[in-house]
Amino acid sequence: MKILHSVYDAAIIQFPKIPDNRGNLTFVEEERHVPFKIARVYWIYDVPGGESRGCHAYRKLQEVIIALSGSFEVYLDDGMAKKTVTLNRAYYGLYVPSMIWRSMQHFSPNSVALVLASLPYDEGDYVRDYEEFKEMGRAK
Repeated sequence: MKILHSVYDAAIIQFPKIPDNRGNLTFVEEERHVPFKIARVYWIYDVPGGESRGCHAYRKLQEVIIALSGSFEVYLDDGMAKKTVTLNRAYYGLYVPSMIWRSMQHFSPNSVALVLASLPYDEGDYVRDYEEFKEMGRAK
């Protein structure tokens, strides 16, 4: 049985924030703060002005996207509804379930996006063609 997610299943997660005069500390624990075991961590940085990242969906992978530094927008699309989320705080993460088209744009200078992923890298899990993605959502 194929599980179809909606952009409304994507949600902001607030991580613990420990304030200190010397600088704040935030941490993340798998299956406590994120709803999956973390199998891969990667980060995106030095994005040239006007460029976008992502522009794909995953068949199975779930992720949490965090703006460690700076800000950017995450555009989500489930084939029917669309949603835009601005990330600009290191203690917030955006949970994105599988089969949601996502792209990240409008990166501020020196921004860093950290991504916590539920699966190791697998090119076969990517859906890179938007029309194919929309058709997959309609298939029963």
